[in-house]
Amino acid sequence: MRTKLKNVVNGLVVEKRFNIGEKLEDVRVERREHQYLYKEGEDYIFMNNETYEQVPIAHDLITGVDFMKESDIVEVVFDASTETVLFAEMPIKTPLKITYTEPGLKGDTATNTLKPATVETGATVRVPLFINEGETILVDTRDGSYIERVKE
Repeated sequence: MRTKLKNVVNGLVVEKRFNIGEKLEDVRVERREHQYLYKEGEDYIFMNNETYEQVPIAHDLITGVDFMKESDIVEVVFDASTETVLFAEMPIKTPLKITYTEPGLKGDTATNTLKPATVETGATVRVPLFINEGETILVDTRDGSYIERVKE
């Protein structure tokens, strides 16, 4: 039997062949929602919403960390047997307020050109020319791309 397996620790995908009747060890992973509290050194501190326990998670284990702001809810994946953090995932879409961008010019709405904009987390996102400072946009946390403007 041919399979593709993903290593949940480092994200590598490997093709592996198994013989019929071969036994595999079960590994339990659990997903729990945690709330982002603050950054301490290189770690980000999260709180379990059910037990109020605080968990430090390293920067490189969090997807979309550049777009994370305080009190955001993140899904944290644990190895159930050892209670170690495997990785944490931001929601795919997150609303962020634009803190700085060059002003848009009248009539620039028809073109497909993009300009850089700084959002409230300090990250830079490429947005259409009609987006102005102070507006809220939806950002894809996987690649940092602009999705749409949020109506307030």
